[in-house]
Amino acid sequence: MKCKLSDAAANSRIGLSMSESQSDAKGLSRVQRIFRSLHYRNFKLFFMGHGISLIGTWMQMIAAGWLAYDLTAGQPEGVRAVWLGVVAFASRIPTFLLAPLAGVFVDRWDCRRLIIITQILAMIQAALLAALTLMHVITLGQLIVLSFILGLINAFDVPARQSFVIEMVDKPSDLNNAIALNSMMVNGARIIGPAIGGVLLKALGVGFCFLINAVSYVAVIAALLAMKVKPSGRRIATGNILTNLTEGIHYAFGFAPVRNVLLLLALVSLSGASYTVLLPVFSQQVLHQGSGLYALLFAATGFGALAGAMFLAMRESVRGLSLWIAVAPAIMGLGLIGLGLSRWVWVSVLVMPVIGFGLLVQMASSNTLIQTLVEDHMRGRVMSLYSMAFMGMVPLGGLLAGLMARLIGAPATVAVNGLWCVVGSILFFNQLQAFRRQIHPVYVKKGIMTDKFTELPNAL
Repeated sequence: MKCKLSDAAANSRIGLSMSESQSDAKGLSRVQRIFRSLHYRNFKLFFMGHGISLIGTWMQMIAAGWLAYDLTAGQPEGVRAVWLGVVAFASRIPTFLLAPLAGVFVDRWDCRRLIIITQILAMIQAALLAALTLMHVITLGQLIVLSFILGLINAFDVPARQSFVIEMVDKPSDLNNAIALNSMMVNGARIIGPAIGGVLLKALGVGFCFLINAVSYVAVIAALLAMKVKPSGRRIATGNILTNLTEGIHYAFGFAPVRNVLLLLALVSLSGASYTVLLPVFSQQVLHQGSGLYALLFAATGFGALAGAMFLAMRESVRGLSLWIAVAPAIMGLGLIGLGLSRWVWVSVLVMPVIGFGLLVQMASSNTLIQTLVEDHMRGRVMSLYSMAFMGMVPLGGLLAGLMARLIGAPATVAVNGLWCVVGSILFFNQLQAFRRQIHPVYVKKGIMTDKFTELPNAL
C-alpha cells in the first residue's frame, strides 16, 4: 500500500510544480510570503467572503455557549457543565458519524456548488435560532436540535471546503500557504467575532449575535457565486457508495503516516479541544467574572492561533512540518495544564494564546501534510476523515469533559486533558524517524527532496 500510494501521489496535481513554486517562495520577503496565495482571484474572493462570514460564526458560537449556560440557570453547577457538553456534542457529533460518507459525495459532486448549498442551509439555521431567541421562546431542547442541524450541515461543508482549497490555487505547492492563510482567516475572525459578540451579549443579548451571523452568510455565498472555477480534472468517484467509502478508509489507514497523523489529531481533539465547552464555567465560577471574560478567553486563544497561522504561512514548503506535528500537541497540553491550575484572570488570559498556537499548528500542519500525500480523486474521502478526527472527536470530548467536570471539577478536567496531549506528543515524537522514512519516497517523487535519506532529520 505504501508504494502504491507513493507512485500514485507522485502523479497527482499537487506534485507537478512543487519545486518551481518553492523557488518562487524563496525570492519573496517574509511578508510577501505570508500573503502570496491572495494573488489568486478565487482564493482572494473566498478569503474575503468567508472571513466576514466566520466573524458571525464565532459570534454565534460564543452566544450559543452562553445561551446554554443561561438556560440552565438554577441547576447545580455540575449539571450545567454537563448540559454545556451536551450542546457541544449535538453540534459536532454529526461530523463524527457522517463525515466519511460525506467525503464520498465530495468526491462525486462539484465542491463549489456543494459549499453554496451548505452555506445557504447554515444561514437558514442561524435565522431560525435568531428568531426563536429574539421572541424569547427558545428552549434548551430547541437549542440542542438546532445545534444538531448545524452539525449535519457542517458534516458536508467542512470536507468540501478543505478539498476546494486546492481548486482555488494554480500552483499546487502554494497549498501550504493557502491552508495557513485560511487558518489565519479563521482565527482572525476568532478574535474579532468574540470581541464583538462579548459587547453584543452585554448590550443587546444573544439573539442579535445569531441574527448578525445569519446576515454574514450573504458575503461568502456572493463570493462563491462570483468565482470562475476551472474543471479540476480529478477522477470522479463512481459506482457503489459503500464501496467508495470502504476504498477511502482503506486508502487513508493503509498508509501509516496518514493513519498516525489522523490518530494523533483525534487524540488532541478528544482531550484538548474540548476545553472550549468549559470556558463558561471558568469565567463564571472559577475566575468569578462574566460574559466579558468568556469572550476575552476565546479571543486570546484566537491571538495564539493567529500567530501560529502566520508562522506556518511564512514557511517556504511542507519541509519540516512533521516535527511541528509532533511538538504542537505538547505546547497545547502545557497551556491546558496552566489553565487548569490558574486561579488568576491574568494568568488564564496569558495561557490561552499558548493553547491556540499549539492547536492551530497541529491542525494546519496535519492538514497540509495529508493533502500533499493523497491523490486528487481520494481527497474528499481522506479530508472527511481529517474532519472526523479534528471536529468529529470534539463532541465526544466535550461530553466527556462535561461529565468529568461534574466529578472532579472543570480545572482538574482541563489539566488532565492537557496531560493526555503531552503524552500523545511524546509517543508521536518517538516514532518520528520511522514516520520520515515512510513519507520520504512520496516527497522524492514530487521533487521536494533529493533521494538522499541523510537530509531527513532537518528536512521533514
